[in-house]
Formats: sequence, structure tokens, C-alpha cells
Amino acid sequence: MAEFQLGDFVKIRTEDVELEGKYVPSEDTKFFVLKLDSGYNISIPKRGIEGIELIKKNEVRDQKKAKAKLKKELPTISILHTGGTISSKVSYDTGAVYNEFTPEELLELFPELHDMANISSFLVSNMSSDDVRFAHYNILAKAVEAEVKKGVKGIIITHGTDTLHYSSAALSFALENLPIPVLLVGAQRSSDRGSSDAAVNLICAVNFIINTKYAGVAVCMHERSGDNTCIILPGTKCRKMHSSKRNAFKPINVPPIAKVNFEDKKIIVFQQKLPKLDGKFTLKLFKEKLKVGIIKVHTNMYASQFSSFKNFNGLIIEGTGLGHAPINKTDKHTSEHEKIFKELTNLTKKMPVAMSTQTIYGIVDMNVYTPGRRLLEIGVLGNYTDMTPETAFIKLAWLLSNQPKQVKELYNKNVRGEISERLN
Repeated sequence: MAEFQLGDFVKIRTEDVELEGKYVPSEDTKFFVLKLDSGYNISIPKRGIEGIELIKKNEVRDQKKAKAKLKKELPTISILHTGGTISSKVSYDTGAVYNEFTPEELLELFPELHDMANISSFLVSNMSSDDVRFAHYNILAKAVEAEVKKGVKGIIITHGTDTLHYSSAALSFALENLPIPVLLVGAQRSSDRGSSDAAVNLICAVNFIINTKYAGVAVCMHERSGDNTCIILPGTKCRKMHSSKRNAFKPINVPPIAKVNFEDKKIIVFQQKLPKLDGKFTLKLFKEKLKVGIIKVHTNMYASQFSSFKNFNGLIIEGTGLGHAPINKTDKHTSEHEKIFKELTNLTKKMPVAMSTQTIYGIVDMNVYTPGRRLLEIGVLGNYTDMTPETAFIKLAWLLSNQPKQVKELYNKNVRGEISERLN
């Protein structure tokens, strides 16, 4: 089959139909993808193609753009791209999604930024957020450090939304005494859709950075489904709570840091203690080979589910209610629970095991019921904490990386605002 380039206009003939459209490369080598005049893409099995005719070669447009002029009166903000919907742009000629990363291209996409700040833009990585590992947290932390040394006003990290709250927690712990704001910004809708939230989230993040004195890691996403406001959320106290809504991210057990109005640019800062600097800005990175697990408690569990973590360095239990697990034998059908308790006892002797709650909101209190007290007796950590399972996972990994001998002492202490002083 002849070689074609992105955007070549071709005619395809099969036994049943003739189709004309623009060629779009596909990772699946079994299909030939065309973008039709209707705007839709269609995949045609190559085995059914009887002939392909090139009608017109795609004319590659000159992608060079005038260099963005720096304005001395404006602050400089660095935007570090890791991939995700927010840093993508769709070519309506071909239907292909590609990333725009230069300051000039960002100003073209979001012209409002031109009068707000000078933009420095860098590609750190281009990946799905589900593929992030501890090593990537270190790469991001070092990229932030480099920009801090340049004296920028603030940093925005574009990130896929699925694990954005893991990364915001990881950077909150890794960047100690951060002197400037670092905002993670995502998008739930791709930039080719009229309902995209990318522009509003990014512009509100820039507005917050240049008009407040906040220092630390936070998240900027839609407050509601409409485009009126965004909220600034603590990096260790937020979570993605909906798979597709634009206001998917919510604060957990705390109020937002601030609300930013997209239309009138007003910022409301809520009454909340902000991170305080008590020393020099330093990096405290993650050990990249650590193995930390999360196990979700459910009915009909087996001891083997817990023993599968025996070669790990630490474990988070996503318990039910106030922090429970099936460890009591109450009748002939629950004898497996004795084995689970024995396995948990063995694990706590080998590694830190900590409890969080799958209710998301609320606090762990293992003193209320007998099962909880039994877990406390064998050394399960996390009592009276209100960390989400994701933040608990990140904190345990970070402590094991930096202060492994003090995990039991520090896990229940508030280090980066991850534990609430009081619940709403």
C-alpha cells in the first residue's frame, strides 16, 4: 500500500463503496483512517480496500510565527506541559490532535494572556496521566526548581485530569518552602469543543497567580458547569469526583483556597491558613523504585489479597466507614477473617500500614468500634486523619523516601496541610 502523509486527499475504493477524504495516520496498522467532508473520521479495514488514489497532496503550511514580544511591565509565568487535554489542539483539516507548546502558539490559542503576563512555555513530557510514576514527580519537581531560580512570578503545570490530584499532592510534599504559586491545571473537554473548559481554567490560573501573594501548590479547575468561575484547591485536599463534568474537582474536608471570576476577574480569597515558609526552598524527592500499595476493603475478602503486598514497602488500606476491615470471625462463614487479621499483623511488622476511608469525606476514627481498636493494637497508622486515599498513598511514599525511620512518628502529623485541624 502506498505511503501517504497527514492531510493527503485520497479516494478509497472497496467492494461496496467509494470514499474521499483526508488521510489521518493511525496507530492501528489494520485500518486506514479518512476524515470525511462531514468532519467525521472513518476507519476502513485495509484488507477490504481494493484501491487507493491520491487526488491531492497536503500542502504543509508554514508553522513559523512571529516571536512573542516581552513586555517589561508584566510578570513572567512559566507553563510546563505534561500532556493531557488542556495542552492539545485539534487540526480541523485532518482531525488529528497535536500539542501546542510555544509562547507564541499559546497566545494564539488564548489571546487574553497577552495583556496579563509574559509566558514561558516548555514541554516536560507528553503522556497520559495514568502513566505517571514516582520518577515523573521528580522530573516535574526539578523543572519547577529551575523556573523558581529564574525568578518567575508563578508556574502553571498542564496535566491530565485522571491523576492530577495525585500529582498535586506529590508536588506539595516534594517542594518544601516553595516561594511562589505552582498551579496544576487540567481540562475535562477537548479544545475543539464549544464546551471546552481549557481556556477558562488557564486564564483564571494566570489571574490568580498575578493578583495574589499565594505561595504553594494548588489546583485550578471549574467551580460549576458554567464558565463563570474557577476555584483554587489545596494540592493535598482535593479530588476528581466526576468522570466527565467540567466541575469534577472538589475540595475535601476544607473550603477552597479562592474563587476566581472569569468574567470580571475578581478573586475571593477564603479564610484559610495558607502555607508558611519556614526555611529555604528545597526539593525532597521520591525514591523511584518504592513499592507502595492501596487495597480497597470490600465484602467477601480473602487473606491472599493482603498477602500479595508482602514484598512492598508500605500499604494504604482504603477502609470502610471510620476505618474498618473484615477481621472478625462472627460465624462459620467468616473464618477467613481470622486469616486476614493474621496477615495484617504480619504486614504491620514488616512495613508501615495506614488506614484511610473510602467515604472520602470525614475522618478515620478506629477507637469507636472493636475492629478499629484491634487494628490500632497491631500498629495500623492513620487514626484521626482525614486524608483521601490518594493523598495518604503519596504521603506514605514520600515519608518512606525521605524519613523512613520516622514514618510512624510523622504519618499522623500535618506536614503540607494534608490533615485538617477541624472538619467542616
